[in-house]
Amino acid sequence: MARPRLLLLLPTTTYRAAAFVEAARRLDLDLTVASDHASVFAAVEPTALMALDFARPERAATEVLSFAAEHPVAAVVGVDDDTAVLAAAIAEALGLRHNSVPATIAARDKHRQRVLLIEAGLPVPPFALHSVTDDPELPARDAPYPCVLKPLRLSASRGVIRADTPEEFVAAFRRIARILEEPDAAACGEPARRILVESFVPGAEVALEGLLDDGRLRVLALFDKPDLLDGPFFEETIYVTPSRLPAAVQRAIMRCTERAARALGLERGPIHAELRTNARGPWVIEVAARPIGGRCGQVLRFGEGEGAISLEELLLRHALGLPVASFERERAASAVMMIPTPRAGRLSELRGVDDARAVPGVDAVAITAHRGQQLVPLPEGSRYLGFIFAHADAPEAATRALHAAHAKLDIVIT
Repeated sequence: MARPRLLLLLPTTTYRAAAFVEAARRLDLDLTVASDHASVFAAVEPTALMALDFARPERAATEVLSFAAEHPVAAVVGVDDDTAVLAAAIAEALGLRHNSVPATIAARDKHRQRVLLIEAGLPVPPFALHSVTDDPELPARDAPYPCVLKPLRLSASRGVIRADTPEEFVAAFRRIARILEEPDAAACGEPARRILVESFVPGAEVALEGLLDDGRLRVLALFDKPDLLDGPFFEETIYVTPSRLPAAVQRAIMRCTERAARALGLERGPIHAELRTNARGPWVIEVAARPIGGRCGQVLRFGEGEGAISLEELLLRHALGLPVASFERERAASAVMMIPTPRAGRLSELRGVDDARAVPGVDAVAITAHRGQQLVPLPEGSRYLGFIFAHADAPEAATRALHAAHAKLDIVIT
């Protein structure tokens, strides 16, 4: 019996390649990795490696359709916002079950999301859309303070700034406009010419990792974000699960997320949702048609003991219709810290990594920055120094382990 072929869409900049490739190896799949740049090994392994134009989903779908005529594809999986749209276009061309292209586009565009969510009666902060060429002095007069200004398409809180006064609004608007002139941001096209302004929502922020089946949400994990995220920038540092919020609040968050996914038209596959909750209930900040970003997925395992599987393996099994022994996350509390960039400059040295790894409860310290790399903090930057992972009996203990490990690091920036 032929092994099923998986088409895995991996941007060259992703942290996720190794985890997904290892999951495919464990499942003994025929794996084809498609990237946005040609590989020198593609001629040697033409069925294992291919290059696609990620910026042109229809063209890429046509190329995959031709490829699949000789090498049938059982499932296509994207790992970020852009490849989610590409995966939808390819799946549509191949006749595979997947989210629709319009739904994945809506999930990628923060303004389109707001419009659809408010039409569905979901709690969304008041918002307005502006052109980067607008005079910011005018909207600054009427903005709902405090407010948050953000780009439509950038990730990892890049370009997201809180403003409490008209003066801060003008400064933030101009700063974001400069960020959107950077080549990688400008490559987004028309979305890079718009800035979204919305009321700031106070309260605890959470992240929900889930899977959709015909629009029904299966919650894989609900993460608390214990570090305060009130601005002026919104650098995420720690995710910890299980959540310590009251059970009734957690249920409200889950119901709100499922309604939001349905409002966007999402029906199948992974979602990563960001919400805030306060006395008025949960508020949707964002729903993405992709799994959790960076290496954060490493903190999640499903099942217990030797039979536990990674998030990536679970996602591949789900995409291929293979059996999943358990969708329940392991019983231990787990947490991840995205190591923040303390200031701009060149990374000269990173000391104390071995000491950080030796902290009780810490599973791993993965440094993704390299010596000599130019570091750019938020709001201009979007990449972290690395990740720290911890497990413990309780969420508080896992969080303490992360802080203790982080304190061991001596980051030398010149």
